[in-house]
Amino acid sequence: MKIVLFGYGKMGQIIEKFAQKRGHEIHLIVNSENRNLITVDELVDADVAIDFGVPQAAIANMELCLAANLPIVMGTTGWYEHLDTIKEKCLSVDGSILYGSNFSIGVNIFFHINKMLAKAIQPYKAYDVQVEEIHHIHKLDAPSGTAITIAEGILNNSDTKTSWVNSVVGDGEEEVIPKADQLLIESHRIEEVPGTHTVVYSSEVDQIEFKHTAHSRDGFALGSVIAAEWLFGKQGFYQVTEMFDFNR
Repeated sequence: MKIVLFGYGKMGQIIEKFAQKRGHEIHLIVNSENRNLITVDELVDADVAIDFGVPQAAIANMELCLAANLPIVMGTTGWYEHLDTIKEKCLSVDGSILYGSNFSIGVNIFFHINKMLAKAIQPYKAYDVQVEEIHHIHKLDAPSGTAITIAEGILNNSDTKTSWVNSVVGDGEEEVIPKADQLLIESHRIEEVPGTHTVVYSSEVDQIEFKHTAHSRDGFALGSVIAAEWLFGKQGFYQVTEMFDFNR
């Protein structure tokens, strides 16, 4: 496949490595220096795009790809308040978008088990739950998109928690104390941590911890290339979870 990369930071460079290793060609790299110069004509010969750029450019990048009839894997988060609008645009032109907060195979297994765990614990009201996420200091959003997906998996299987609230730890940030019906997402920013997510269920008698630790960005990058391979030739608006069949 000929792949267009939106964003060429650390993630974009690792995606390039895995794409080439799997026999694909990088057709075009789009970054902050040339983004305003890219036209539809420069995208029409490509097969698929992968976006791990900045949230501010996500909507424009998806709209550009829709205009070029170019499928796009959207790994950037921070734009989900526009999700319904983008979905409507995508379906109206028979476009192709696959989005997700995390394309790592391990994390998507984590998402699946997280829902099962929340459902299993739901009858036992002695347990309170919170989510913790740790990322590198350069991450632009807090909480992480992955943490939000984890939180949504818990909320959809709970009759005691109705919404999530975020507390950023450190740097003089004011601590957020959640209400009884709020799920706390605690965010930490530490030098060069690729990503760690932990779900903690606590009671007076014990504690259950469920954790995923990324050793590097490689899992995210490889997953995005696999996602591009899955999306190629399809039309529609997809979530990354649709790539996986955990019910076999």
